[in-house]
Amino acid sequence: LPAELLAEVSARNPMRFTKLPTLLVMLSFATAISAHDGEKLDEMMGEKEQFFQVIDRPALPFALADSEGKSVLLSDFSDKIVVLNFIFASCADVCPLHSEMIAVVQSKINITPMKEMVQFITVTTDPDVDTADVLRSYGKAHGLDPYNWTFLTGRPGDAENTTRDLAESYNLRFDPLDDGQQVHGVVTHVIDRGGRFAAKFHGLRFKPLNLVLYINGLTNARSDANEPTETSWRDYILELFR
Repeated sequence: LPAELLAEVSARNPMRFTKLPTLLVMLSFATAISAHDGEKLDEMMGEKEQFFQVIDRPALPFALADSEGKSVLLSDFSDKIVVLNFIFASCADVCPLHSEMIAVVQSKINITPMKEMVQFITVTTDPDVDTADVLRSYGKAHGLDPYNWTFLTGRPGDAENTTRDLAESYNLRFDPLDDGQQVHGVVTHVIDRGGRFAAKFHGLRFKPLNLVLYINGLTNARSDANEPTETSWRDYILELFR
């Protein structure tokens, strides 16, 4: 990035200058990806992140409900990149850590133009316990921004194991125990625009910035006129630091 741009950013708002390193890394990655296709993106991320797995197949569709009982379909977000994870709110193990990791990723996404391009979806695997009140309060408790995040559960009349079956269809098992807990793994799923199941990030040891960079790469891997270019990122950085 030109030195004069760095100087201009610093002069406009020194207090917000601390955000610049993340933005510059993403700008550099976006510029590298914009000239390549999805296969190149996968290759580059595979070299950067050992917990990354390419999937590249259609995502299994679903119809669930939000905290207000409104039906929500995966296809409602066909024009966005979806970050999907499964947890249950009373989890005494890794679910809170997973949620907070997703919140870190979201916070980095949401200081960029990608905020309008990405939807975060969390699905509970314990719909009987995770009531509407739980759904409404969970995001605030874990730092998730409701602007582009939602917590989903089964719809009225769905079987109690509907969302666990959905998780299993994504090759992630949640097996109930007698004490109300569930034995399960941790996976963050990335679904590209058009419903393509692009990739998984496994566990809690991947670097959040690598997931951000991957999402950024997806937004730049196509040549749609409405997608960000290096010029629009430059303009956005200047606007952000006004």
